[in-house]
Amino acid sequence: MSETKEYVPPSVWTWDTESGGNFANINRPIAGSTHEKSLPVGKHPLQLYSLGTPNGVKVTVLLEELLALGKSDAEYDAWLVNIGEGEQFGSGFTEINPNSKIPALVDHSTSPAIRVFESGAIMVYLAEKYNAFLPKEASARAECMSWLFWQVGSGPFLGGGFGHFYAYAPEKLEYPINRYAMEVKRQLDVLDRNLAERRYLCGSEYNIADMANYAWYGALVEGKLYSAGEFLDVESYRNVIRWSRDIGERPAVQRGRRVNRAWGAEELRVPERHDASDFELEPA
Repeated sequence: MSETKEYVPPSVWTWDTESGGNFANINRPIAGSTHEKSLPVGKHPLQLYSLGTPNGVKVTVLLEELLALGKSDAEYDAWLVNIGEGEQFGSGFTEINPNSKIPALVDHSTSPAIRVFESGAIMVYLAEKYNAFLPKEASARAECMSWLFWQVGSGPFLGGGFGHFYAYAPEKLEYPINRYAMEVKRQLDVLDRNLAERRYLCGSEYNIADMANYAWYGALVEGKLYSAGEFLDVESYRNVIRWSRDIGERPAVQRGRRVNRAWGAEELRVPERHDASDFELEPA
């Protein structure tokens, strides 16, 4: 049996090779644009530039929920940003998000227009703008914000940690997979214990904290993320599964999950969304 040579970090790290695995061609240690490309602007004040990954789904679900609530001025254009092709490094996109990550939003209903980047920040901005899905009472608002930012802080361990090493890394490595699997299961246990006594994360009312967490942890326990359900024994988190199913049955959530989705069954894709009629091909 050959022994694996231990990696010895250099005294100064330099970027001389790609990181390997999926998305290696879009990872780099510097910020800024790589090419000139302006962003399209549609007919609505709200312009979303995104992709139907969990962080993108957070925002499209909220927008669809706002429309379902009767907030007609929350109509929006959702433009597809293909991160596999490096479109997030276009000059137009980096102007509205210097971090070059989806999603990013521009609100043209103000003068000058307002840019908002980072999914959690976009959700708070929209919830405050339309006075919905964010409690006003101090303790309820604090609970909502706590669970929203719990997801913002925990999500990278699920995505960039577990998801990367379990599903995308060029080789399976025991230590990082075990390390991040342990953390993801701990996170699921945090959610499960809380949901044992509550219908939703903050109590009896559905809000942006549920939407944000559902995009990641709902997809995970529903078997739609990394195909890792059996490996993580997600069936044992019964309260999370019940919560996820309740949210997943909401028509606005079903629509939001389809927006900026450019893969999978055709009836589940709405690569660009400019009007409610874009959902005419209903999923089976």
